[in-house]
Amino acid sequence: MNEKSDHIHPVFDSILGRNDKEELLNQNSKVIWMTGLSGSGKTTIAIALEQKLREKGFLTQVLDGDNVRTGINNNLGFSEEDRTENIRRIAEVSKLFLNCGIITINCFVSPTIAIRTSAKHIIGEDNFIEVFVNTPIEICEKRDVKGLYKKARAGEIKDFTGIDAPFEAPTNPAIVVKTDEMAIEESANQILEYILPLITAAKK
Repeated sequence: MNEKSDHIHPVFDSILGRNDKEELLNQNSKVIWMTGLSGSGKTTIAIALEQKLREKGFLTQVLDGDNVRTGINNNLGFSEEDRTENIRRIAEVSKLFLNCGIITINCFVSPTIAIRTSAKHIIGEDNFIEVFVNTPIEICEKRDVKGLYKKARAGEIKDFTGIDAPFEAPTNPAIVVKTDEMAIEESANQILEYILPLITAAKK
């Protein structure tokens, strides 16, 4: 018998459920999972999208890679194992927001299909909206807002996605955003148009 599990007593059946909270907020919660290379525009689009949703009366939470790594995941590095654990924790946190009725907008490189599939499994396929911010690496590297590509090319950062670690593009994302062809406003509007029917609560 697992001694650890003997001391764990979940109370999920006793607390208010997701439906109660969605009704309170008058919205349907979803997790919008934005994946793409560093510098592709994920966070910038998320900020614009969150503002548009706020203007329409929706409650949201943005989870960003840098913010999460300075808090709940500040003990993780960038090895394959740590990347996997990073995404696992983010998926579990996203599920908590989901169960609170909150629309969560996630901005993470999440470079492999396996990692994203694991996140989708934790969150639930019906609740997981995959957005591929499909920006060519040449554009991302040209932007290089954080100077990460320059450091990776100089060997100062190891296992950097797109340079010496692979990025596996989604095979069937719900939305593909091309920031080399569209402005941020257009990109955010593209996502907004897709998700509005899914997050708008039915009239009673």
